Formats: sequence, C-alpha cells, structure tokens
Amino acid sequence: MSKWPIGVFTSIDAGLGVHLDVAAELGVPSVQIHAPHQDTRNAEKAAEFLGKCSDANIIVTAVFGGFEGESYADIATTAATVGLVPEDTRAGRVQEMKEISDFTTHLGCDTVALHIGFVPEDRNSESYKSLIDCTRDLLDHVSANGQQLNLETGQESAEHLLEFIADVERDNLFINFDPANLILYGTDHPIDALHKVGHLVRSVHCKDATYAAVDGRGTAWGAEVPLGDGDVGMLTYLKVLDSFGYTGPLTIEREIAEDRDRQKADIGAAVSLLESLRDQIG
Repeated sequence: MSKWPIGVFTSIDAGLGVHLDVAAELGVPSVQIHAPHQDTRNAEKAAEFLGKCSDANIIVTAVFGGFEGESYADIATTAATVGLVPEDTRAGRVQEMKEISDFTTHLGCDTVALHIGFVPEDRNSESYKSLIDCTRDLLDHVSANGQQLNLETGQESAEHLLEFIADVERDNLFINFDPANLILYGTDHPIDALHKVGHLVRSVHCKDATYAAVDGRGTAWGAEVPLGDGDVGMLTYLKVLDSFGYTGPLTIEREIAEDRDRQKADIGAAVSLLESLRDQIG
C-alpha cells in the first residue's frame, strides 16, 4: 500500500463510525473498526466482514476496544467511566480486551487499540501501579497473538503518556495519535504533543476540533468540527507526521453518527482535503 492511504473509522455491529458501504462508496482503501459485541465476536462474523471488505478492496488496519458503561457525556464522566482506569471494571475490561485481541487474529490484523482512560497523575499511587500491572498483562496476551496495542491520545499530556509507556516496559505498546482529542479535552497542543511522541505513533486519526471557551482539563469540552475547520492545522499535522517517517493510513473519524447525511458529506470533504494535502507534501 502506498504512503498515507486514506481510511475511515467503521464498525461491524456496534453502531460507531460510518457504515462499511459508505467507506466503499467513498473509495477508501482502509478502515479501523470498533470491535463487535461480545456475542458476535467470533470467526464466522470476522469472515463475513472480511468478505465485505474484500469486495470493496478495503483492508482492516486496527481494531478498537470499547466497553459497556463508558460515557463521554462530559469530562468528569469520561474520567469515571472510560477505559481500563476505573478500578471496579478494570479486571473485566482487561479480559474483554484479550478477547478482542483474539478476535482480531481472525481479521488478520496486527493492531488493537483503545482509550485507556485518564491515567492517574501520581505515579506512586496504588491505582497507577495496578494499571501498569494490568496493562503489562494485556500486552503480553496481545504479543502472544503477534499484535501491538496502540493507545489513543486525548486524556493525558504528551509528557505523562510517555511516562506511562516507559513505566509499562513493553515493546509492543504504541500510540494512535488523535490531534482533535487533545483539543477537546484541553490536555495539550496537538502539534507540540506530536513533536514529543511522534517516534511512537503507529496509527493516526484525522479529526479536527476547536478549543473550549473555558480552556483546560476538567472544565469544558471543546467542539469537534469538520476536518480543516478547527485548531489542529492539518497541513502542519501531516508535515510533522512525515518528519517522523509515518507512512501509514490517515484514518478519518467524524463523530456525528446522529446525522448520517452530514457525517457522510463531511467525510467526503475530508477525503478530498487529505488527498490534496498528501499531493502537496509528496
């Protein structure tokens, strides 16, 4: 596959992202997918989905885990419910991610990914140490399946994310860089952060956002906007990715599933924008 193939985020049955037929209609060659529900996480469903991808000349580049009970209603709720950080659901979610890793093998894909959640800032706390242990356990399972795990950016600053990855001490832990999330959460400036973590980026989202009027972590959400209309700076974003030698898919994520027509139009415009910027950079 050539440098920077365009991709979109889709789902087998979880209702997230765009429908696969939209990806096929747009002519994109790659997709990241949200893992299916537990009762359809099997070889038969994988084969069925791969058949549809083959018909559309699409490959699966990453499988994202998500969990029941997660909510992005506001920043405080996100911190309390998302990923592996919440302690009361941690063990069950690690087990589910292992199952998602097993399912990913049926898709012939070598990358699983997730939002790990708001990693505790105190590296000496028991919660942080326990998170390190369970992440190592998950990564060892993922490694046995010949896979890597990519953590999506958003809830941590670049510095804290690097600290966490270093503390985990596993060679199959990398980053799925989403520049808009850093703006939405108010945790970092995306271009500054990318300069710091770019050597660990193995997959990316192309998504745009504007900062909240009241900036800063834990206060208010920013706003997701069509690609190119926000504060990321897509040309600079791609140039920095290029400087780190990243040649993988540029996966578009547009999180307005409640308005499918607008979502499709915005993604179509994003494909055109990325193709133009890709040609400009070379």
